[in-house]
Amino acid sequence: MEREKFSSRLGFLLISAGCAIGLGNVWRFPYITGQYGGAAFVLLYIVFLIILGLPIVVMEFSVGRASQKSPIRSFEVLERKGQKWHLFGYVALAGNYILMMFYTTIAGLMLLYFAKTAKGDFVGMTTSQIEGVYGEVTAQPWLMLICMVLVVFIGFGICSLGLKNGVEKITKVMMLCLLFLIIVLVIRSLTLPNASEGLKFYLLPDFGRMMEAGLADTIFAAMSQAFFTLSIGIGSLAIFGSYIGKERRLTGDAISITVLDTFVAVMSGLIIFPACFSFGVEPGSGPGLIFQTLPNIFNEMQGGRIWGSLFFIFMAFAALSTVIAVFENIISSCMDKWGWSRKKAVLINIVLVIILSLPCALGFSVLSGVQPFGAGSTIMDLEDFIVSSNLLPLGSLVYLLFCVTRYGWGWDNFIEEANTGKGIKFPKWTRKYITFVLPLIVLVIFVQGYISKFFL
Repeated sequence: MEREKFSSRLGFLLISAGCAIGLGNVWRFPYITGQYGGAAFVLLYIVFLIILGLPIVVMEFSVGRASQKSPIRSFEVLERKGQKWHLFGYVALAGNYILMMFYTTIAGLMLLYFAKTAKGDFVGMTTSQIEGVYGEVTAQPWLMLICMVLVVFIGFGICSLGLKNGVEKITKVMMLCLLFLIIVLVIRSLTLPNASEGLKFYLLPDFGRMMEAGLADTIFAAMSQAFFTLSIGIGSLAIFGSYIGKERRLTGDAISITVLDTFVAVMSGLIIFPACFSFGVEPGSGPGLIFQTLPNIFNEMQGGRIWGSLFFIFMAFAALSTVIAVFENIISSCMDKWGWSRKKAVLINIVLVIILSLPCALGFSVLSGVQPFGAGSTIMDLEDFIVSSNLLPLGSLVYLLFCVTRYGWGWDNFIEEANTGKGIKFPKWTRKYITFVLPLIVLVIFVQGYISKFFL
């Protein structure tokens, strides 16, 4: 059976970017940017994106395109007889499942908050009442389950239509809407009173604030964000490499996706900081910012119900684009490995992903007693830690070593694949850096993830 292909390069770029663009861009990036000195941090982040994220994106695409297989089989096709790289295929597939075990719940919350904002549920509420809504919502097991199941059905429903007619067509529309919405929201945020203070905080390099946070911590935060923002290491991007032809070199596409990912992250800061400063709100971290701080801001803003609805549908698109991309990876792996039809892969995985997502969806209510990292932690924290601090860095290391060492696919094969076609060449002079320095940086990120989790 001939492998499906994307109908257009734009489709490939938007879907790959959709996989990389997730909620970390929107809630984590603005927060840590503010914490580590604004523009000074952004500059560091961009440097690390280029020297750390980009090469690994090109490697994932190369392995996908050369093998024409999903991550579970790509190493099998490219490795030499007797080698064991193919075992990582199972780890990559497991990583995609674990990522979806908590991402489906977060995406469900985005849809729920969109519905609540559009309905006007927050109108007339006090600040503390709005902050309490998040706790009330997550404490309702059936509501959380319904939202999670809805996301699973939407995601697999789109994937069931096929690569071109489902995944490509719908993600393309969703990503273009996301980019349009973010520009509209930025314009609105910049026209708020006192928005200039937020802009100063965000865009003027403040090396004093950076030193206060600690130079080593700032460098590590920029490195981690650059690394995690692209979703590299579990084959989420490799799958899309397997759906493209050999007409273009892969470095140009990797740059386009990195630029889109960075654009969304930077623009999110342009929405959040002016709004926070305009209403005298501390830009808090993580879910609190999205589910507690921002609804309060929209409540005080003229036409806030409309702007709040637009913001949460933008967030839902960011989450769903990742869900669809990862579901496609899972489906393709099942079709490649076990010869299932797309329909069979969809039906089995709907059931499987719903069952696997139950612990996270119920982790705030029925299973709230399970606190893997001590008081106040949730099952979601554990699942996120397994993916972010373990599978992504270690998976990236596997792709790296596979592409640069003679014990794997090897540098020559990688360079030949990456540089097939027209466009920007992957620079050969980077070989020593990529072979010896980059694996060490990835290892440092992995070790630091444990240090900051358990020892700081």
